[in-house]
Amino acid sequence: MDFVEEMKKKAKDYQNSLVLPEGTEERTVRAAAKIVEEKLAKTVTLLGKPEEVAKVAKEQGVSLDGITVIDSTTSEWLDEFGEKYFELRKGKINKKTGEAEIPDAAAGKAFMIKDPLSFGAMMIRTGKADAMVSGALSATADLLRAGLKVIGTAPGTKTASSCFIMDTHDKNWGYEGYMVFADCAVNPTPNSEQLADIAIDSAKSCKDLLGVEPAVAMLSFSSKGSGGKLPDVLKVQEALAQVKERAPELLVDGELQTDAALIPSVTAKKAPGSPICGKVNTLIFPSLEAGNIGYKLVQRFAHADAFGPILQGFAQPISDLSRGCTSDEIVVTSAITLVQAGKKN
Repeated sequence: MDFVEEMKKKAKDYQNSLVLPEGTEERTVRAAAKIVEEKLAKTVTLLGKPEEVAKVAKEQGVSLDGITVIDSTTSEWLDEFGEKYFELRKGKINKKTGEAEIPDAAAGKAFMIKDPLSFGAMMIRTGKADAMVSGALSATADLLRAGLKVIGTAPGTKTASSCFIMDTHDKNWGYEGYMVFADCAVNPTPNSEQLADIAIDSAKSCKDLLGVEPAVAMLSFSSKGSGGKLPDVLKVQEALAQVKERAPELLVDGELQTDAALIPSVTAKKAPGSPICGKVNTLIFPSLEAGNIGYKLVQRFAHADAFGPILQGFAQPISDLSRGCTSDEIVVTSAITLVQAGKKN
């Protein structure tokens, strides 16, 4: 299995629509042209003033043929988007001023004009696009804020999180060498409910992106109570109980040390009878600190490829980019996000 080629193949088959809010950013414009050339999306939309987007495209030597350019500051959708944003934020109070965050539809429209990320998110909410990718210029926090305020979280979850698809290049691990690691980029200190959300959403990511039934291990420094009654141990135990109650069909176990999760002989000793023995393809870390350190150790020591962070838990898919990303990485992230949107027919 080649993960990148599989994502491109599925994206080409699904034919979902993509919006790229950073429409005047050089790498993004080049990526948009590649996405059109490879037919990965039904439509590709760049947000920005048409003359500025055209100037960048000319400088980069790429064609805008097949790409839609929308100026979010003058769009015909602004009145509709302003009204919808007002309805979404009605009653929310600005903590600094003590006044209404968005007092009326006009304020909603004004906000849409100044925030292309929220405009792009509103395109998704209203069905004018299926997926959004940004981050070459903007901060992760800004994308998450736009996603949470406009799109919201998926039914059954309250937590936006992230995962990485790790290609270990060793078929002894996970599914043909691929594993899901979460959460490695968003939630610093998840509580038990958030950890349960992360586990369930990561299982969905495993199924959607790797095409395999998930087998989830909830990690800790403790295996089956060996760490005593410390809060960090109890948190994972409570999260496991919630996962089993909310998703009884899911193959999951915890709390487990990493070796107890991954090495069948150790699993047999530390967690005899575990339903995930020898099957694990999804690892849930107890904190962002552990997850971020964990994926980078595997990436560097095992020379693994890390695809992500892939955002999950949103009602509709959005993705973040590193500000140091290449145009090819934007293409790959876009393909993944388009696949997350699912097949419509």
